[in-house]
Amino acid sequence: MSRSDYIFTSESVSEGHPDKVADRISDAIVDLHLGRDSVARVAVEAMVTTNRIILAGEVRCAQDVPAGEMEAAARAAVRDIGYEQDGFHWRDADFDCFVHAQSADIAQGVDAAGNKDEGAGDQGIMFGYATRETEALMPAPIYYSHAILKRLAEARHSGAAPMLEPDAKSQVTLRYANGRPVGATSVVVSTQHAAGFGQDELREIVRGYVTQVLPEGWMCPEEE
Repeated sequence: MSRSDYIFTSESVSEGHPDKVADRISDAIVDLHLGRDSVARVAVEAMVTTNRIILAGEVRCAQDVPAGEMEAAARAAVRDIGYEQDGFHWRDADFDCFVHAQSADIAQGVDAAGNKDEGAGDQGIMFGYATRETEALMPAPIYYSHAILKRLAEARHSGAAPMLEPDAKSQVTLRYANGRPVGATSVVVSTQHAAGFGQDELREIVRGYVTQVLPEGWMCPEEE
C-alpha cells in the first residue's frame, strides 16, 4: 500500500459522555465569572459521577460568584444535555463546591510585569491540522465521527428518537486512495438507550442517521 493509499480512524464522544459533561459544566463556570469580570482567572475542574457533581479549583474575580450561582449554572448545563435519569438527573444530583480564591503564588507566576510576557498555568501538546477534505477544514474521519453524534443528539432533542439517551460514542474508519477519502470501511456507534429496545432494532435506528451523515456510497456493508 502506497503512502497515499491508507485507512485512518478517528473517534468522537457525545455531549452526554462524562468527559463532555464535565467540560460543559466547566465552560459554564468560566462564562459565569467572565460575565462579572472580563479579565477573571478561572481554573475550575468539574467531576461527574452517579448522581453527583463536584467543582474544585481556584478563581480570581473582581466580583464574587456565590456557590449557589455556580450550582445553578452546573445544573442548567446538565439539563440542556438532557440528563433526567435515575442515576444522573440535573435536578436531583448532589452538588459539592470546593472553589476558592487563586493563590498568591500562582498569581505571581502568571501575571505580566514590565516587559515579562504573561505566563500560563498549564501546558499541553496538541495534534491537528487543516485540510480541504471537508467544508469544516477538518480531517474527514473526525468530521464524520462528530457529525454522526451531532445528528443523534438532534434526533434525541427533537423527540424524533426518544429512545436514545445522552451518552454515546462513534468511531469512523475511512479508506483513502491517492490521498483522498473515498469510503468507510468501518463505522462503530455505541449509545445509551431506553429499556425495551433490542440491539437489532437500535442498529437500524442508528444506521439510518449514520447514512444521512456520510456521503452517498460511503457506507460500508453491514458485514464489515
